[in-house]
Amino acid sequence: MPSTPRFLWNYHRSAAPEEAEAGAPPLPPPDEGVVRVIPLGGLGEFGQNMMVYEYGDDIVAIDCGQMFPEEELPGVDMIVPDVSYLVERIDRVRGILLTHGHEDHIGGLPYILKTLPVPVYGAPFTLRLLKARLVEHGLAETADLREVAFRKPLRLGAFRATFIHVTHSIVSSASIALKTPAGTIVHSGDYKIDSNPPDGEPFDFYSFTRLGEEGVLALMNDSTNIESPGATASESSIIPDLERIFTTAPRAVIAATFSSSIHRIQTLLNIAREHGRTVFVTGLNLERNLAIARDMGYIEAPDGLFAPLSAYGDFPPERALVLTTGSQGEPLSALSRMALGDHRQIRLAPGDTVVLSARMIPGNEKAIFRMMNHFARHDVRVIYERVARVHVSGHGYSGELAQMIEMLNPRYLVPMHGESRHLRIHAEMARRMGYPAERVPVIENGDVLELTADAATVRGRLDVSRILVDGKSVGEVGEVVLRDRLHLGQDGMVVVFMTVDRTHDRIVTGPEIISRGFVYMEESEALVETLRQLVIETFEACDSETREDPAVLKEEVRRAVRRYLRKEFERFPMVLPVVMEI
Repeated sequence: MPSTPRFLWNYHRSAAPEEAEAGAPPLPPPDEGVVRVIPLGGLGEFGQNMMVYEYGDDIVAIDCGQMFPEEELPGVDMIVPDVSYLVERIDRVRGILLTHGHEDHIGGLPYILKTLPVPVYGAPFTLRLLKARLVEHGLAETADLREVAFRKPLRLGAFRATFIHVTHSIVSSASIALKTPAGTIVHSGDYKIDSNPPDGEPFDFYSFTRLGEEGVLALMNDSTNIESPGATASESSIIPDLERIFTTAPRAVIAATFSSSIHRIQTLLNIAREHGRTVFVTGLNLERNLAIARDMGYIEAPDGLFAPLSAYGDFPPERALVLTTGSQGEPLSALSRMALGDHRQIRLAPGDTVVLSARMIPGNEKAIFRMMNHFARHDVRVIYERVARVHVSGHGYSGELAQMIEMLNPRYLVPMHGESRHLRIHAEMARRMGYPAERVPVIENGDVLELTADAATVRGRLDVSRILVDGKSVGEVGEVVLRDRLHLGQDGMVVVFMTVDRTHDRIVTGPEIISRGFVYMEESEALVETLRQLVIETFEACDSETREDPAVLKEEVRRAVRRYLRKEFERFPMVLPVVMEI
């Protein structure tokens, strides 16, 4: 195979020039016998999972998820993958394959299908969840959604894709085997090896064992729980503790879980029915997903088990179960509104029990504990995974990840789905299992990995920037806007407003000083007057040519005010001079 030079290929138009090597050529199709793998999201982070596979003139992608923003991205609603690489090669993209219906695997599609209108393949339930999201974006009628069946091969150019059933925290989850002329790639998706799944649909050991016997070129394996030894507990293992909670709760039980955790929802409904509790559902996504799952037969519950929220106030609390979202303490969620006492239909009282039947996602702890403290002040009991088994993970522990490796016996093991430390711990485990380092490449978003029977080589790197979603704006919020938002949030703003008479070269109105987030105006009259005098003195010190140019005058005022505030307060508010001319 000819040697390919290593470059940083830049496909994000707004990236800083220094981020890409000057003169880098376009990335050509891979050579014959080479499978190219490019992660666009999900490696080196949790969320926005998306992986690109390329053979010859054919490209397929697996998943296209969203990720919630960190604190340093104020005002941003979510992050989705940068698909510029695919858009520029859209004539070669054969489709996007979906492993399951969680938002970190499908949530980016409503934002990228407008620019990347390619077929989307998935299990029927996964596509129903996706279609409900596409309706909100006006794409449901135009999106090309194609249902697939487990174990039934699908031809996509040089790829033959087979969906293999795995157990996870949502129904119809799949690993995907991609057979190519160079060998088979197995993309694990999210999975655990659950010997007693609630829906009775088993982990497909047979298909994985067959693939292992036939030979696997590479396994792309989930790394989420690599730090946890042994095996994940079965979803059924939470039933005894939930039973105890329902039995001992003196009043209403409020259970919060992820809206896509269909198995968990079914378990809670079963227990409610056994204990004679009527179910009230709140949360738009939860209501929608529950309706879809019932319609498709994934949740079995009679209509009589449910009651409308409007009836909650007239219902005996000891006979009520409230199913809700908001387990992560999201400020506008139904559960957070209950904690603050401003939910329109549900008012909690002493003796009620809140069950957080979901994991604490790293970074959400403060919000969750703040919400729990609100409940505690009203004598509402809160039960979560640290005090009772009310949640088990849908991701396999290290023992299950090793079992997958042993079943498939791949030539290469490529850790995915995790932060940098997870990927490297996963690689270390593989090396302890006998894999040499050169057969366990650790890659992150944008790396261009090329696989052959003889070598796994990182040939270069794409500049895959994050695409920020802010309301209806997709990709329009850049570094400057974020920097301004952080600046305003940390130091506040000082506005200087004045009107200048150009004819007589004097200030006729103002200067008026307005502060937001810097000082409290009503208690800072002395500072306001000092700033007014400073602006007047700055204006009078300017020559006539400067006074006649509003842009230059504003810069002189800005510089003078910033210099004074920095010297006197050691703070750096944003200073915005506004100069009107008459």
